[in-house]
Formats: sequence, structure tokens, C-alpha cells
Amino acid sequence: MIAVEKRIGFATSGVPLALIDALLAQGARELTIVSNHAGNGNSGLAALLAAGRVRKIVCSFPRHKDSWVFDSLFRAGRIELELVPQGTLAERIRAAGAGVGAFYTPTAYGTELATGKETRVIDGKPHVLEYALHGDVALVRAERGDRWGNLVYRKAGRNFGPIMAAAARTTIAQVREIVSLGALDPEAIVTPGIFVKRIVRVADAGAERGCDAA
Repeated sequence: MIAVEKRIGFATSGVPLALIDALLAQGARELTIVSNHAGNGNSGLAALLAAGRVRKIVCSFPRHKDSWVFDSLFRAGRIELELVPQGTLAERIRAAGAGVGAFYTPTAYGTELATGKETRVIDGKPHVLEYALHGDVALVRAERGDRWGNLVYRKAGRNFGPIMAAAARTTIAQVREIVSLGALDPEAIVTPGIFVKRIVRVADAGAERGCDAA
């Protein structure tokens, strides 16, 4: 399962496009993707879907104005969707990184999203049992990092990246700049290097070219 850090409403902001392109070139197939939504236009995650590499996607917002690739695949029955409320998705990922096996939430109780799931009344309010969402590989994008993998994010870039990095067996981070050890303020480091296996510098984040690995 591949976890791709992505946020609705910000187009490609925070998306590790260079890493997704590399995954596409690598040729992996039958992927399960965890993302906040199902891709924009024809690039990045949408290109991975269009190439037929994705078997299932777990996300909160599968449809929006430029998600035509996912829409056509889903209508044709060529991709499986697990729809998860955004807060529940974030908490399932966070739980995996924190070593929490499952948790109860009132979100989605009484809807189709709770069908077949265990429920329980807590303090008089019905809850649904949700399980932690682990990843085999997390592809995240940060602003800066060092060769030990310590990461600093830019603004809203820290919404999903840190929890996905902690929830995966292997995390690969795309950064704009790799700095020397000790150059990052310890108080500003959001993802400690213990969670990061590889770090890739993309010099021109707009063109997604000029990659170096550390």
C-alpha cells in the first residue's frame, strides 16, 4: 500500500510529484493508494491511475471538478474505492503511527459508511469502530530535510505528511532543499529522521526536475 500525502483544495500543493513520476516509471502495479483525494487533471496521482497501476484507492474526496481520470475508471468498474471521512482518515493514519490498533468514532454512524462495522454506545452516543491504516511505503513532500531524514514542512504541508511518514514501513521524502546536519532548528522539525528511509531533493519544485537522493 502506498500512502501519498495530498490535500483537497490546494491543487498540487504538498504532493510529491517527482516521487509519483518515479513510481510510475518504476512500473509497480496493483497498488492500494491512500490519499485525501483521487488526483488532479492528468498528472501525478491521476497519471498513476490512468496507467492502470492502481487497484484500490482509500480517500475522502474522490470526485471534484478535475478528477475525470478517477471518475471514468470508477464508472467502468476498473478501480475499487474505500470512502473514508477526512477526520477519520487522518486519525486512522495517525493511529497506525502511534501503535493504536483501532478506535471508536461517532463519525459515519447510521450511514452506509458504517455498514458491516462494529458499533458501540459510549456515554450514550453511538460510535463506529475504525482500524488503523498502515502503509508499506509513504511518499511525502517537505520543504527542507537533512541527510538523516529530519523534515521541516511549509505551512499546511504538515497536515498529512507527518502522520503518513510515521504510519509506513518505508518513507521517502521529496524536499526542496537538503541542509547540513544541525542546520535545522530542533524545535521546527516535525518528522524526525527515524521515520524517513530516503530523502530526494527536487531543485525546481515547479518543474519537478533536478533530483538528488541522500
